[in-house]
This record gives sequence, C-alpha cells and structure tokens, in this order.
Amino acid sequence: MDIKLQQLKHFSLVAEQRGFRAAASKANRTQAALSTSVKELEKILGQTLFDSGHKAKLTPFGEFCLPKINAFLTRYDDLNSDLRAAAAGQRGQVRIASVPSVAAKLIPGILAEYKDSHPNVEVALIDDNAAGVEARLLAGDVDLALGNCLHIQDDRIEFTRLMEDPIGVVCLRDHALASTNAPLEWEALTPFPFVKNGTCSLLEPTPAHVLAANALYSVENITSLFSVLELGIGITTLPKLAFPEYSEHLCWLPLASPDVERQIGVFRLRDRYISPQAYDFFELCISSLRTVEPRSTDS
Repeated sequence: MDIKLQQLKHFSLVAEQRGFRAAASKANRTQAALSTSVKELEKILGQTLFDSGHKAKLTPFGEFCLPKINAFLTRYDDLNSDLRAAAAGQRGQVRIASVPSVAAKLIPGILAEYKDSHPNVEVALIDDNAAGVEARLLAGDVDLALGNCLHIQDDRIEFTRLMEDPIGVVCLRDHALASTNAPLEWEALTPFPFVKNGTCSLLEPTPAHVLAANALYSVENITSLFSVLELGIGITTLPKLAFPEYSEHLCWLPLASPDVERQIGVFRLRDRYISPQAYDFFELCISSLRTVEPRSTDS
C-alpha cells in the first residue's frame, strides 16, 4: 500500500501541535479521523510513530521520520507553488530572439514593464540578423522572435505585424546629399560609392536594387558599417530603427522613391505551445509596440 500525502501531513501536524486534539482543531478534522490517518501510516511503515503511553510523544522511529517527512512536505509545497506560478505565468523562462535594432530600441521598455508584472520570470534575449532570428525560432531555440520576418508566408510561422520601419539613406552630415531638404530619389544615390549591408535585401524587389548590386563594399556587422560610413567611404540605406538615435557624424535621410518599409512584428510557431509567461510577453509586445513610431534624430 502506498503512503498518502495526507497521512504524512497529519503525522507532521500532530507532532507540531504536540497532540491529536490540537492538530484536529487546526486541520478542521475530527480527532478520530487524524488518529485513523496516523494509524494507517504506521501500518504501512510497520512501525509506531507515537508512544502508545503518551500519544503526543514520538517514538525513536517517529523522531527519525519527522525531519525527513517535514523536508519532503516543504519540497512538495515549493513544487506546488512553482507549478501553479508557472501555470499562471509567474515563474519559468522566456526566450526571445530579436534583430539588433529592435532589441536595442524597443525591447528594453517592454522588459521594464514585463518585470513589474512578472518579477520571478527569467528572460533570455538573443540578438541576431533577420535570418538568424528566424532560424532560431524554427529550430525551437526561442519562444518568440521580433523583427522582420523573411518568410511571412511560411505555414509554420504566425507573424503579427506591429509597425512599419521606413528605409532611408545614411551618409555623413556634411555629405552633398545631406543638404537636400526633400526626400531623396534612389537615382540621386547612384553617383556615390554604396556600401551594401544585410538590410539591402529590402531593395531587391525595386529598381533601387542596382545600388546594392553594383556596390564595391559589403559590411554585415552594424557597428563596423557605421565605422566605415564615418570614414566617408560611401553611403548606404538602412531602416530608421537601425540608425543610432544620436550620431555625431552621420544622418538618416528619408527615401522617397522607392517607398520601402520593413514590417516589424512578433512571430512564433503555429504548431508549438508557448508557456503562459511567454504568451504574456507576446501580448505585451502587441499592446506596446503597435503604438510606437520609429525614432531617430534625423528624419
């Protein structure tokens, strides 16, 4: 016969209250019910737990069992609390992959709000390029992904659009293009050396794809890209969010033609269950970021 949890709780309570009457009162049970429960436990164990002449006094076997049973009950209570908290989204871990611009500019505000409502949930944030973010999601390495989804039509991915991030031109502040007050046409960029970067794939469906196709330089890392641009080696196109909010040497200029925007959103796998805490983060992204407009100091 297996030991029942209730039997262990009754034994511990009788030992704590130093008697069946007090324990029965605290447990809101009859004294006979507690006595029967403890006797059943003794029968299962094959040893008495309380001295037959003094029912509130533990036998040597009872003294041996009490700390072990109390330790088990404590672990059980902790497990019960943890599982309930996790089910309510208050414990556990959320793993998020994001493109760097979203990770740097938008997610910190969401994290601050999430921390207030989920103080015991661990959040792991991984930044990667758009392809890497998508690959991590498809591999099951993360619960959610934020950025521009490259394969929105993929049946495995559920993409929720949050905002549009316009593409513009990045150049030195004293560059000839920077003196133009009106939004730029892509043809105005052709006389200048162009530096290709990972986001230039957004130009591919437009006539402006020739800018990247004819580029002599290609820089994937965003930090390295800004270093190259600050040296005046060339110009490039970037989404507004990817441009630093404060830049001493560079400026971001709107591109009128082609009118290109990348769709920023949060995406997850359709056939994968996400935890309550991950779903809460998902909902917070939607409620927070759908009201945000991309910012930069030059627009």
